[in-house]
Amino acid sequence: MPILSFLRHAALAIVLVLAGCGENPQQRPAGGPPPPQVTVAKPAKRVVIDQDEYVGRFVAIDSVEIRARVSGYLDRVHFTDGQIVKQGDLLFTIDKRPFQAALDQAKANLAQAKANLAFAETDLVRGAQLVKDRTITEQTFDQRTQAKRVGEASVAAQEAAVRQATLDLEFTELRAPVDGRIGDRRISPGNLISGGTTSGSTSLLATIVSVDPIRFEFTFDEASYLRYERLSRTGRDMTSRDSSVVADLKLIDEPDFRNQGRMDFVDNVIDRSSGTIRGRAVFSNPDGVFTPGMFGRVRVPGSPSYMALLVPDAAIGTEQTRKYVLTVDADNTVRIKYVTMGQLFDDLRSIKAGLNEDDRVIVNGLMRARPNQKVTPQEQGAEPKPPGSPQAQN
Repeated sequence: MPILSFLRHAALAIVLVLAGCGENPQQRPAGGPPPPQVTVAKPAKRVVIDQDEYVGRFVAIDSVEIRARVSGYLDRVHFTDGQIVKQGDLLFTIDKRPFQAALDQAKANLAQAKANLAFAETDLVRGAQLVKDRTITEQTFDQRTQAKRVGEASVAAQEAAVRQATLDLEFTELRAPVDGRIGDRRISPGNLISGGTTSGSTSLLATIVSVDPIRFEFTFDEASYLRYERLSRTGRDMTSRDSSVVADLKLIDEPDFRNQGRMDFVDNVIDRSSGTIRGRAVFSNPDGVFTPGMFGRVRVPGSPSYMALLVPDAAIGTEQTRKYVLTVDADNTVRIKYVTMGQLFDDLRSIKAGLNEDDRVIVNGLMRARPNQKVTPQEQGAEPKPPGSPQAQN
């Protein structure tokens, strides 16, 4: 009966399997995986100052348009486009010949007026004796006195004409009024340029902008301005206008705030359209890298100094809109703590609320830690313990 023999063997196999499934778990080898190891550290304590960052642009302290005060033909250009110029450097020369001729004529008219005055004075001296001797009438003497006064007035007028002609001759040489970098020339030699005292009717020849030092202008909102002002009234001047507040700056291609300047101005009016107020800092620019119109990011103090708790920024987790850190309690159980974050200082994040200075924060092994589970904590910087050590078995 092969079929009956097969059925008996099958029934025996089923009984053996059921017997194995009913084995007592307590008879299994003891042990199992130990709690995961994590690295913990207490929050660092450091005196810090919150910093506020704003975007702005550079503005030249001095920006001058070079325009002629007299009209004439442009004779020469004495600079190269874009070069650095010093105050007093010769930039343009206007044809001097007409102005030299006008000066010579004014000097001749002055000499003639002086000669007429000298004759009138001599005639008046003679008339004073003649009128005493009754040789001439008093009317004639008064006429000679009047002639002397007219001569004096004529001399004064001609002296003013000479001074004006001298100024016009000096104005044919246009010199740099400030130190800075000059732009390109707008008019080439040989062209007739218009001069005068009204900018709308005069010819623009070039522009000069100062380079060192240079200003950086930015705007901040009304709430920040109120916070700064209230801090200032408590003796912590955050909107200083006397260059006592340090401002740090970085350009768009720089990794950190490596340039240091000083706050020197905060406007007195809040812009009604934007609700912001203008601030300004001054930076040295010896190598001329900072250029008017260039964008940058400035950082200014936003709070007085205070003692802060700092944890590594990588130790902070996110749960929807809340931030948290994982801590280990006295029983080596992971606990979650929701915190209020502050600013980042290097790689450390300040914690405003939710954390105590004695808390052991998990800084490494976050992926192995779960809230309400046991872990094997290892102090940061300490030698790791082997799995069989007493600390690892706690």
